[in-house]
Amino acid sequence: MEGRKGSSGKIVVISGPSGAGKSTICREVVKRLSNAYLSVSITTRPKAKGEVDGRDYWFVSRKQFQERIKEGLLLEYAEVFGNLYGTPKDKVDEAIENGRVAILEIDVQGGKAVKKIYPDAVMIFIMPPTKKELAKRINGRGRDEVEAAEKRLNAADSEIAVGRKYYQHTIVNDDLQKAINDVVSIIRQNTGGKE
Repeated sequence: MEGRKGSSGKIVVISGPSGAGKSTICREVVKRLSNAYLSVSITTRPKAKGEVDGRDYWFVSRKQFQERIKEGLLLEYAEVFGNLYGTPKDKVDEAIENGRVAILEIDVQGGKAVKKIYPDAVMIFIMPPTKKELAKRINGRGRDEVEAAEKRLNAADSEIAVGRKYYQHTIVNDDLQKAINDVVSIIRQNTGGKE
């Protein structure tokens, strides 16, 4: 049971440095698990080319984000690289109350916050195969300016250190299909066969 009486769902936190492949893995895991709900985070960062509001993120202004904080509508939130990111509380609560597996793709700060609220949360950290490969992935996305890409790469070491300390499971994403299968397997093992 997660955090409150009467709930039967499970929270799975998936974190990792930018470019580790978390988003791709999460999308594929949800396709393979019939009872999974992928939480869509809210952010103040500008929408990147090809992103869809409500699918990739909920894109809001800083003022709108701060109003949600004041109203207690976020399960966790943090400022990352100058932008605010958070997890909408109502959708996650609804998924858990309906017995679903709520997958939260969030950063390590958010993961630690969620673990305090939901001590039974399954914590999975996605690692890049090497720092060189991570740099290639971040630079190859074309989503970040050079300076932002460097910040993300520099932050990866501290995120990896936190991941090693606070996360029960670590998956190295050097083979995408294997990484997806490993995450699905961990979720199945930790949800009593629930999908």
